[in-house]
Amino acid sequence: MIRINLLENSKGKSKRAGGSGAAMPTMEMGDMGSPKLKVLVVLLVAGALNFSYWYHLDRQAKSIASQMQAAEQKNRELSDVKARFLERQTQANNYKRRVDVIDSLRAGQAGPVNLLAMLGETVNGTEAVWLSKMDDQGASVNLEGTALSTDAVASLIANLQKTGFFKNVEIKETFQDDAIKDMQAFQFTLTCEKGKS
Repeated sequence: MIRINLLENSKGKSKRAGGSGAAMPTMEMGDMGSPKLKVLVVLLVAGALNFSYWYHLDRQAKSIASQMQAAEQKNRELSDVKARFLERQTQANNYKRRVDVIDSLRAGQAGPVNLLAMLGETVNGTEAVWLSKMDDQGASVNLEGTALSTDAVASLIANLQKTGFFKNVEIKETFQDDAIKDMQAFQFTLTCEKGKS
């Protein structure tokens, strides 16, 4: 207990100052409490600080737990999206592979179509020549046909070489057909070696 004396102490002042000056106020410190009370106060303050720190850590733990739960939920959603993406990617790859196969088959078809179109134009552009058989053997083509003269066969050979499709055209055989009695006709067989194009 603390007591403050603001009144003048007449006994002590008169002896010292001779009774002429104003007295100073004094303060007396009483008993501040027992050591048990001091320890209890320190423990209460430490407990309050400890509780506030625990409360802060608990709030952080709950916040981290809720963030973890949200992250796990997001991870599940993203894994579903990834699975759908991979499935679509597989479907797209399968589709692309099928399209590539179809394109390669079309490109393979174009070779014989181009060959037949070129032969048709060349034979139509050469007079007095008719083809009866064509045999495509990969690297070469065998042609059999009928011509009204040997000059027509020579013209066909020259026209086939001009196309650029064949690098070499040779006569395998030619002979006069005796079965046709009304006019002169020649049966011919040509071997045409394909170029690199």
